[in-house]
Amino acid sequence: MSYRFYAILVLAASGLCAQSPEFEVASIKPAPPILNQVSSGKMHIGMTVDGARVDIGSLSLAELLPAAFRVKSYQISGPDWMSANRFDIMATIPQGVAKDKTPEMLQALLAERFKMTYHRETKDHSVYALVPGKDGFKMKPAEPDAPGSPVADTAAAGLGGFMLGSPGQARPSVQTSGGGRGMVINTPQSGATKMSMGPDGKMHLEAAKVSMAGLAEILSRFVDKPVIDMTGLEGNYQISLDLTMADLMKVAQASGMMPAGMAAGLMPGGRGGPGAPDTASEPAGAAIFSSVQKLGLKLDSRKAPIDTIVIDHLEKMPTEN
Repeated sequence: MSYRFYAILVLAASGLCAQSPEFEVASIKPAPPILNQVSSGKMHIGMTVDGARVDIGSLSLAELLPAAFRVKSYQISGPDWMSANRFDIMATIPQGVAKDKTPEMLQALLAERFKMTYHRETKDHSVYALVPGKDGFKMKPAEPDAPGSPVADTAAAGLGGFMLGSPGQARPSVQTSGGGRGMVINTPQSGATKMSMGPDGKMHLEAAKVSMAGLAEILSRFVDKPVIDMTGLEGNYQISLDLTMADLMKVAQASGMMPAGMAAGLMPGGRGGPGAPDTASEPAGAAIFSSVQKLGLKLDSRKAPIDTIVIDHLEKMPTEN
């Protein structure tokens, strides 16, 4: 057998080894509405990996894609409707494949079942840099984890009712208080997140354990540009934020959790009614900037190169199981 033939065999074998891993089996089903899950206190939201079992609950394509490519949500460019539908996915990792390959297997699943195609670009974008404020940090370090508790992964993809676990995280548990005007969300990774509605109509949020990368991801949902952590701070911190109803409704609509018409009806005074906020003229996330300053931080407008996954094609619904 010639050396040339051996070389062809080696190349073929290396090509097979380089193939992206795929789930052994996977089932995709439409998820029940998140608001129903929150009201019942039984939330099936986020992603957990337990041995060979991958359990994904109530995630939209807009949330699955960042997990699949190991990037932030603002690094995905695709159709506006990617948040419209949410899915429950159950999958099995093949024997011999490490669970840290779950994102690559999720990529393969999206390509097979949603016919996803994409390319990568790097462009300069307008961003907010999360930087130290002029008077220094005003945040307290998070309390140490109890012995034997899971290692924190606080780069959460959301906040409060929009909390989404990262791969391997335990799902949040929800408890309501104050006649439905308050809520406590617990996960081993990010501790207790307390949300309460004040008499001024603002939502006050206190999180027990958040990294600066996680805070930047949270803030990105409430402002008009991506937020990039440039604080240089390591570890986790206790934070508090004040959010207006307009901020919350904006995120709910963007995440596909609430239609625009329903959001307008929940605003003070309803659409066009007395006391209805003028969201068209109100700066996006105005309350957020004030909250960030109280933490001893600042959102500084800049230009920065961002590596982006550009979705060229994506189906709204998967092919049948």
